[in-house]
Amino acid sequence: MSALRPLLAAAGLGLGIATVREPGPRPAGPAEAAAAASMPARRRLEFLAGRRAARRALRAVGLHCGEIPRWGRLPVFPPGRAASISHSAGIAVAVARAAGPGLPLGCDLELRPLPRAAARLVLREDEEELLDDRDEPFHAGSRPTGAGWTVTELFSAKEAAWKALAGTGLGPPCLGEAGEGPQGLRPARPTGSLRDLRVGPAEDGLCVVRLRADPARAVRVRVVRVGTGVFGYVLGPSPGLGPSAALI
Repeated sequence: MSALRPLLAAAGLGLGIATVREPGPRPAGPAEAAAAASMPARRRLEFLAGRRAARRALRAVGLHCGEIPRWGRLPVFPPGRAASISHSAGIAVAVARAAGPGLPLGCDLELRPLPRAAARLVLREDEEELLDDRDEPFHAGSRPTGAGWTVTELFSAKEAAWKALAGTGLGPPCLGEAGEGPQGLRPARPTGSLRDLRVGPAEDGLCVVRLRADPARAVRVRVVRVGTGVFGYVLGPSPGLGPSAALI
């Protein structure tokens, strides 16, 4: 994962990484401590690792952040701070952006490949042609240009896009509604499923993920292979959208 830092930095993103095995994991404040206290041991370690990863991602773009409380299951950041967090197999990652308030932000780490049978839970019929039918070894690094996508890659692309489209509270109702949380405007609470998004190929091995109910709401996503898994992250709004459409 550390090898991806230059790739994300070129996109204006900071990367933070933490593991559940780090010694002495401690909450950064009373709100984190209260949230962690009610969790089973394994979930508590994942939660605290995710918060550490988010603070590290923010520091990577020159920002600092204390404790990160939550609203439901969603992190709540102070004004001027935002990060997207993902966990898989005891590793937590986060991405943050220094500039561009309202720009979409999302990531997803999947270190356990999904079976082909999971496609029906992620895709609709008009997306199945994107799947790779070849039985080839899965290699780490950038995916081959023009190759089909695995179920894991498509799931990660949609999951990262889902977080970005729902994250600011400015998305359409089917992606959640904003409200007042402990520190003002809280993130939207996502509803629906990944099948409500449609993914399509773009240039340079990227993909564009659109909201089916409002195709103008779209983001560009890059999916990078990491070992036997993948890491997907949102680069920004899809080209051709106006300034108002970028605020998703």
